[in-house]
Amino acid sequence: MFAIFQKEIGSFFNSLIAYIVMAAFLTAVGLIVWVFPDSNILDYGYADLGSFFQLAPYVLLFLIPAITMRSISEEARNGTLELLLTKPLRNIELVLGKFFANWVLVAITLLPTLIYYYSVYKLGNPEGNVDSAAVFGSYIGLLLFCGVLVSMGIWTSSLTDNQIVAFIACVFIAFVWYVGFTALAQLAGVGIASELLNWGALDQQYLALGKGLVDSRNIIYLLSLMALFLSLAYIRIEKIRK
Repeated sequence: MFAIFQKEIGSFFNSLIAYIVMAAFLTAVGLIVWVFPDSNILDYGYADLGSFFQLAPYVLLFLIPAITMRSISEEARNGTLELLLTKPLRNIELVLGKFFANWVLVAITLLPTLIYYYSVYKLGNPEGNVDSAAVFGSYIGLLLFCGVLVSMGIWTSSLTDNQIVAFIACVFIAFVWYVGFTALAQLAGVGIASELLNWGALDQQYLALGKGLVDSRNIIYLLSLMALFLSLAYIRIEKIRK
């Protein structure tokens, strides 16, 4: 698994796409937090990163599928997947190696955004007048949210040897899970169906972690989603091996 992890990290940073993706994400969220009139902190007047944590997932809904779309589909297209499967490598090691490598890459991309927290901390009146618990709870939620998207991307990448198809499928599934469930819950009105859809909505679980209190139920749900999609990817690799 560690060999797969190293290979993925190395190939990513040896290609121009790594730096383009990182630059695109940091530029997009930088404009959201500091420039755009409807969301920038300077016009808002409060030392708060709410706009970043509310809008960053929409950027990640496209960014992460762009990172993960090549994980397995490129191996299948180039014929290296069959070669990998002939080696003494368990299917679960292949899936987890790909997953953790992509998750770490996304975490590295998020790392520079800690500068936003430092800036807001310094801009507070008095200095440090910022809800640090909510910020770090939101970062935990954002990392787990990214993990869910990465697991979705690994699964969709295992379904096809076409990277574009893998990208579109991942964006669609992620978008439905993030905003579709909430929209359906609103259409369902009041009742058990609405409550279940709200509970299953990815945005509700993610945003709940940004309220300053990290609830284990939200964490368990997000980890369970990761396990679900990684299990689907594992099953797919099992079928390919046979």
